[in-house]
Amino acid sequence: MQGGADGTGAAARFAFPWGVAVDSAGTVYVADSGNSTIRKVTAAGVVTTLAGTAGMLGSADGTGAEARFQIPLGVAVDSAGNVYVADQSNSTIRKVTAAGVVTTLAGTAGMRGSADGTGAAARFAFPLGVAVDSAGNVYVADRGNSTIRKVTAAGVVTTLAGRAGMTGITLGTTPGFAFPLGLVIAGDSIVIADTHAILFLRHGAQ
Repeated sequence: MQGGADGTGAAARFAFPWGVAVDSAGTVYVADSGNSTIRKVTAAGVVTTLAGTAGMLGSADGTGAEARFQIPLGVAVDSAGNVYVADQSNSTIRKVTAAGVVTTLAGTAGMRGSADGTGAAARFAFPLGVAVDSAGNVYVADRGNSTIRKVTAAGVVTTLAGRAGMTGITLGTTPGFAFPLGLVIAGDSIVIADTHAILFLRHGAQ
């Protein structure tokens, strides 16, 4: 039963949910890719739409239903309840506060590429996975570029590992990736799910 209905338990509806993240209170955040929304599920199973409107695709910052996403796939949540979103088809990284206020942290909708820079000057290509560390740095599996990117809380984007346009898994001091799909923070390492392998990368690797 697909759809975009809020509700409790079996009464709620999703459409191709993809990424999930859990905060310290047990609240689950869902990248509801088919609806292009970010959903929130309490520990009691109460589902609400935190940001976006089901079936309304685009790229608009705003609060709650005013915001627009385009096939969001990855989500991560920090200790303050901010949700970070890999807005895949917009090739941007979005931030959603606990109150549902959406801003674009990095990238420009519809402008794909691989450029480091600050905020709208940065470029991504179909980012898929995101993770956030205790300092508020966001790590991105930039699938279309075969790279791992880092975005500071101020929106400064750097390429942590991999080389844009060079696809293939290589190890050592200059690691390379095929198509990185997801990642998590584990101590001082980033664990990366690539197409055919699980890889470990130190936070500070260049």
